[in-house]
Amino acid sequence: MEGILTMSSKEADRLKIISQMESKNLSVEEGSEILGLCERQTYRIIKRVKEEGSKGIIHRLRGKKSNRGYPEKLKKEVIQLYRQQYSDYGPTLFSEELLKSYGITVNHETIRKWLRKAAITTSIRKKRPHRRRRERRSCFGELLQFDGSHHDWFEGRGAECCLINCVDDSTGRVYLKFAISENTQDVLLTLWEYVKKHGIPRSIYVDKYSVYKSEGKLTDFGRAMKELKIEVIFANSPQAKGRVERVNRTLQDRLVKALRREGISNIAQANKFLGKTFINDYNSKFAVNPEVADTHRISTGYDLKNIFCYKTVRQVRNDYTISLAGGYIQLLKGLSPLPIPRQYVTICKWLNGEVHIYFNGQEIEFTELKTKPEKKGKKIHRVPKDHPWKRQNRKLKDDIRRNNLAAVLG
Repeated sequence: MEGILTMSSKEADRLKIISQMESKNLSVEEGSEILGLCERQTYRIIKRVKEEGSKGIIHRLRGKKSNRGYPEKLKKEVIQLYRQQYSDYGPTLFSEELLKSYGITVNHETIRKWLRKAAITTSIRKKRPHRRRRERRSCFGELLQFDGSHHDWFEGRGAECCLINCVDDSTGRVYLKFAISENTQDVLLTLWEYVKKHGIPRSIYVDKYSVYKSEGKLTDFGRAMKELKIEVIFANSPQAKGRVERVNRTLQDRLVKALRREGISNIAQANKFLGKTFINDYNSKFAVNPEVADTHRISTGYDLKNIFCYKTVRQVRNDYTISLAGGYIQLLKGLSPLPIPRQYVTICKWLNGEVHIYFNGQEIEFTELKTKPEKKGKKIHRVPKDHPWKRQNRKLKDDIRRNNLAAVLG
């Protein structure tokens, strides 16, 4: 007796076909075609079934270690290394680090199985509500998703800061820059650097943060986009700009660990690392659709320093002064003609702190005043209190008041 045999459905089906061939109901050629095997392999299986009975159909490696399996020593070394140095890494990132730093090639799914078998829990993706996936734009530069991610990027080694993230919707290519916060100056500076590197995108997708949108007036960001003819699209929810939000989540895992490995603890070092290494490595790994057309507009002909800046207008007074930020500025005669009083000039404060004043596209020379300018014009002469004319009027008012009082008393 063969005892109890455990077979898979595939093996049971194979045994049935072999039995049909042994009883001559099927030829070896027909049976091989049904089983999807070559005739030589079919003859081997028939021979093994004749010699061993039904158990000859069972694979010889069942219950044994795979010939392609990893050595047990390597498995223990990998698990020990994970526990000691990479306990907060996911299996995918850990497999990449093994290859990069130790030259060990192990598939991330294999590592996941090893860790679970060793009772080490790895991160489990949270269930999220299903949302309809929006198709990517067809060209590079057609839509730029833009967002700031506030996070403890240095894990307590330095102050918390913000990563400004530009993600192309078509290719997934990123441009990154660290800043103190998601403020107007750093947002404009990041976009200026992006435009110099890639060109002017056709449209930009942002949330309704006060830097980008303000009720009743155009922000400096909105004004810059208008001057560059970039369409601004506002997202109504974080889920609407899901692509840049997913990139933020990936960066909060991978970039944090990369900064830890490099020992980086401040914004200057982090931005240097981004430009030198991380951005190129990230794009080479995660960017898609490399063959799509580039539809960025060229920035030639645009005065970028006077677009990516703070801009306001002021009215010129009779003495050719204007007020700005609680101080006063005196316009000076120079090569450019001065505006007529009550006309308006444009004040541009560049991102490096320099102030420039323009009228009809021409720059005007000026100087800052330390004190409030004196009012110039016709001097008003006030009559002193003891003037005869004032004394006579006062006497007349007193007489009228006495007469009225006498008439009342009767």
